Amino acid sequence: MLQLRETKNAYIIAAGRVCLEVEKSTGRFTWRSQTNKKILLQEAGKELSEHPLMIYTTGEDEPIINRVQTVDGERNFVENLKPVMDHMAYRGKIYFRWKEKEAIHGLGQGEEGIYNYRGNVQYLYQHNMRIPIPFFLSDQNYGILADCGSLMSFNDDNRGSYLYFDTAEQIDYYFIAGKTADEIIGGYRTLTGKAALLPKWAYGYVQSKEAYRTQEELVKVAEEYRKRRIGLDCVVQDWNTWEDGAWGNKIVDKKRYPNLTEMNQKLHDMHVHSMVSVWPNMNAGTDNYEEMQAAGYLLNDYATYDAFDEGARELYWKQAEKELFSGGFDSWWCDSTEPFSGPDWNGEFLREPWERFCLVGNEHNKFLRADRANLYAAAHAKGIYENQRKAAPKKRVLNLTRAGYASIQKYGTMLWSGDIKASWKTLKCQITEGLNMALSGMPYWTLDIGAFFTVNEKWQNRGCGCNKDSSPKWFWRGDYEEGVHDYGYRELYVRWFEFAAFLPMFRSHGTDTPREVWNFGNPGEMFYDALVSTIQLRYRLMPYIYSMAGKVWLKDDTMMRPLLFDFPNDAGAALDSEYMFGESLLICPVTEPMYYERESRKLEKDKTWNCYLPGGTYWYDFHTGKYYEGGRNVDIQAEIDRIPVFVRAGAIIPMEQQLQYAQETVDTALEIHIYPGCAGKYELYEDAGDDYEYEAGYYNLISMSWDDEKQELAVGSSAYGFRQSIRGRKCIAIAGEKRKEFVYQGEEVRICL
Repeated sequence: MLQLRETKNAYIIAAGRVCLEVEKSTGRFTWRSQTNKKILLQEAGKELSEHPLMIYTTGEDEPIINRVQTVDGERNFVENLKPVMDHMAYRGKIYFRWKEKEAIHGLGQGEEGIYNYRGNVQYLYQHNMRIPIPFFLSDQNYGILADCGSLMSFNDDNRGSYLYFDTAEQIDYYFIAGKTADEIIGGYRTLTGKAALLPKWAYGYVQSKEAYRTQEELVKVAEEYRKRRIGLDCVVQDWNTWEDGAWGNKIVDKKRYPNLTEMNQKLHDMHVHSMVSVWPNMNAGTDNYEEMQAAGYLLNDYATYDAFDEGARELYWKQAEKELFSGGFDSWWCDSTEPFSGPDWNGEFLREPWERFCLVGNEHNKFLRADRANLYAAAHAKGIYENQRKAAPKKRVLNLTRAGYASIQKYGTMLWSGDIKASWKTLKCQITEGLNMALSGMPYWTLDIGAFFTVNEKWQNRGCGCNKDSSPKWFWRGDYEEGVHDYGYRELYVRWFEFAAFLPMFRSHGTDTPREVWNFGNPGEMFYDALVSTIQLRYRLMPYIYSMAGKVWLKDDTMMRPLLFDFPNDAGAALDSEYMFGESLLICPVTEPMYYERESRKLEKDKTWNCYLPGGTYWYDFHTGKYYEGGRNVDIQAEIDRIPVFVRAGAIIPMEQQLQYAQETVDTALEIHIYPGCAGKYELYEDAGDDYEYEAGYYNLISMSWDDEKQELAVGSSAYGFRQSIRGRKCIAIAGEKRKEFVYQGEEVRICL
């Protein structure tokens, strides 16, 4: 309930744990804690100036279109667009006063690997490798969500500390207070939407590359994984399924894909799912283009459909459903959903940050309108989600998309970081960017394992059909000219792979060089064996991983957790190089070579990695079981076949003994691993895996608790039986050297070890 009162200088509005003071003379806000009256955040001023919102059009003139083939797809540039004023809007700024050592995180994903934005400038605009989210989280127990769809920037330097709004009808923002980062993220999702639960198979291993060329090739990849008994849940069909020259057409080339239904049935018979790439832009003359144009559903680049129009979204779905969805594809890869990054996707050298912001941002302003320059991807995802749910209400939506904005999490999306380059520096930056996405309220984020681009000077080895283009590109700067033939790249790939096994989606993808496991060596060789053992570990942890996913929807949890979430009072835990994966696993990715430099030059280095163990608890080395006190750094053995992982004392982690796909029916026991040292609690989430009945409460949330003093495990009751439920299944409780078998029948049981 709101409480209002007035003082001589301010109006005071109290609600819950927070009160807002509005200074009468200036209108500035001060946010305080109701508990101790401590200032959480102060505004330092506001600016609002009139700014015309322009609509760009060719009027009655015929458009002059320059079609350009880029690495990032075919693009139209309309040369005779003219600005026409639609109405008067505003540009604005909100100035803030930070505390001296306050840290600011979030704002989506950039390229630079900045974790704390204090003392920095960050531009929020849609671009390949950039996902702007108008939300930041402070380590002072609050978050700010700006209600704005235009270009924005965050500024903290000698010119001031402020958020800049390029175009808005008015300046709106939400202040979200919480005792923990989880509470703040929960507030963000209350405002923008709960994250939809993805199909269970989406959390298994996903094999992709640029690009499989025929349906036969796609099936053979899946067959090879099954033949080798290596876990796999999805193969991905990248671009160019269409006939030559028919860019973006959602009708496949029948010479290369003669029978999609037959292809997908073969995959499904192997319990492998499929994903297909679709684009928002289409070449003139294609069936899809002509249909969109006739209906008046194209933006004024005369290529991209208008995702802001409900009728256009329905037509886009109809086109995607006609062959692709009805042909059995299980999920979508909505590529290039910015969708206007063309002006910057060229040239030898990276432009200045402000120049890129203006160059790319102005394209979005022209084609989308300035007040919704950052909103296209969310509108596109809305259309895919809502229309698939109408067409197939019992099949969960999965949409891998390169761009996003606040609210996109409710549309069955998995965001990925774009076309990154292969280097150790990039790997390290990607960890930071993933943490920023989590701190932006985005629960589902992934990347191209091993990076998209691998070569630099050796342009003859380029993928994407660019091996005859010798011109240098600022983004095509990988460190490995020979790809998988370079042991230096194999090592980088393995370390990237090990890191990605602890992301919401575990997906390999890239150009220039093959990506399937067998291209990195043979059985018995260290790189191959490391990749296989990492996939096996991912599947062993599937009950833990899917429980995390269930609680993302049920409790607004976060899977990839910056240490700020769980150790806010530990100054040593203010790190951008480690994170918690769920509530129990501390992940410490290796981000430097130990075996080989590029060009297969051998290194002689210790195979150890320095890790910080947060204080206030004890930790187990996941691989060796060795016990450590927290609050210190330790050097850990980190041979090529293992990533340093630690388990919090008191943790309970359910594991499968072996799986080849996420929903495999098994006759082996479920292992319930307990890590003694203190009491602990856990909840195992179960549901059907690929329908929406969980929204109506058809799921199990099975409580597990460990009494360290009694050495006793208690497992709570469950209501439903599912294909992979632990009801009626043999389980093994494991605590150190102690083991005890029992059969769980759905009723509460206590196991004394």
